[in-house]
Amino acid sequence: MRPLALLCLSLLSLVACAADAPLTYVGTEGPGKGKKVVLIANDHEYKSEEALPQLARILAKHQGFTCTVLFGINPKTGAIAQGEPSNIPGTEVLKDADLLVILTRFQSIPVEQMQPIIDYLNRGGAVIGLRTATHGFRYAKDSPIYKYSYDYKGEDFKGGFGRQILGETWVGHYGPNHKSSTRLDLVAGQATHPVLRGVKDVWAEIGAYNANPIEGSTILVMAQPLSGMKPDSPVDATKKPMPGAWVRTYKSTSGKEGRVFASTYGASGDLANDGFRRMLVNACFWTTGLEAAIQPDLKIDLVGPYNPTWLGTFKRAGAVKPADLASYDSPIFPVVPVIPAKAK
Repeated sequence: MRPLALLCLSLLSLVACAADAPLTYVGTEGPGKGKKVVLIANDHEYKSEEALPQLARILAKHQGFTCTVLFGINPKTGAIAQGEPSNIPGTEVLKDADLLVILTRFQSIPVEQMQPIIDYLNRGGAVIGLRTATHGFRYAKDSPIYKYSYDYKGEDFKGGFGRQILGETWVGHYGPNHKSSTRLDLVAGQATHPVLRGVKDVWAEIGAYNANPIEGSTILVMAQPLSGMKPDSPVDATKKPMPGAWVRTYKSTSGKEGRVFASTYGASGDLANDGFRRMLVNACFWTTGLEAAIQPDLKIDLVGPYNPTWLGTFKRAGAVKPADLASYDSPIFPVVPVIPAKAK
């Protein structure tokens, strides 16, 4: 083969590898410089594939963290999946990560993809779990990694990854989803906690979950269901507040304790709320031991066009691959206008 042809083939190979590589935003300046965050997104409803790239951009561009986002991937097309199939390539990047942020639902990824997550937990790595991460994994009883399943009943790891690491497993909805949004009120006795520094007016567009965090958890915010889908919707008087976010530590098999922040919220639209977004960014600092750097006015601005589609304000346009989100200016995700019914 001629040298020019070999060069072209090599360049094409490099381009292909870059397209298949995990999505990484490299932080250059800020208190998070030198810290590596891995964010895993693959759920069926709450648009983690929108929320976690946006969080990654905020952490990298504004605060200096280097963030790698792993998605559920359709192996036939290379496009970002939404829940199915259970295929999340690239988990080996957790080997030297400082923080795992996860929003998955009922995943049964193969052992070779799950093992780096297990290894990360065994060394006591910091974890942030959002919404359906409480039931992020589901395995058959004959699986060698069944203990990480949300429904594991054994006393050695009851409730699986959700209960034993995050502090809660799947319990059920608390009020009607898609009809009820949620106000998240700071617990008065925890107002000085670093995760709540500068946090106010927290609202989530998704409905509440039942939650009774495991003993040793510190509840930071209580979730008050609303009778409507706007921040100023009236309180649902039939629903008392429910734990909505908490912190805890877990003890790993290595003996090291890992810090955890968990919330039953975190859909893509929730990140459009300044209060929720600030709490989540603060949690990334706290879990990685950078609480001294948390300032009430920490920069948390959204990065690039952000079009969260959970509520239906936007409609997703076509298939997207991780490489399509590589630029800070690329939209999350490309959308088409939604025409109101009365205007049709």
